[in-house]
Amino acid sequence: MARKILKYPDPILCQRAEPICEITPEIRQLAEEMAETMYEKRGVGLAAPQVGECCRLIAVDVSGPDERTDLMFLVNPEIVSREGQVDDEEGCLSVANFRSKVRRSEKVVVKATDLDGKPVEIPADGILAICLQHEIDHLDGVLFIDHVSRLKRAMYDNKVKKWLKARKAEG
Repeated sequence: MARKILKYPDPILCQRAEPICEITPEIRQLAEEMAETMYEKRGVGLAAPQVGECCRLIAVDVSGPDERTDLMFLVNPEIVSREGQVDDEEGCLSVANFRSKVRRSEKVVVKATDLDGKPVEIPADGILAICLQHEIDHLDGVLFIDHVSRLKRAMYDNKVKKWLKARKAEG
């Protein structure tokens, strides 16, 4: 079952997610629902806080959005090394109607656990490196809009305030 994606400025998106101590059937179910949600919304990555679960789990599949062949779930992922810098345009399923260039590390190595409890180490570059950094940021309560200029952020925040005001007026 697909989950509702929380939208900025939901306060859950700004919280640091808790480590997962045990991979339970509930965590596996959450992972399945995250993948379904990510695919339904044509995303390439999704973090548990985006669906209201404050735990350190991400789903990533950069093979899409049309072909889905490289789904991975990472439990308690952390970046253990970074190299270089790259500016690339990003968007986010939790940040409506906004895209912007963001500076990220060009290459990263991520250590995590898979859903079978096995340790994994992923060297990544290109879109996979960007996606991993973006999703791990979510686990730390950081959104990609926290990386844009103050002016762009202020303009986006003003749009969000107008949308929320209009929604409230509608009832």
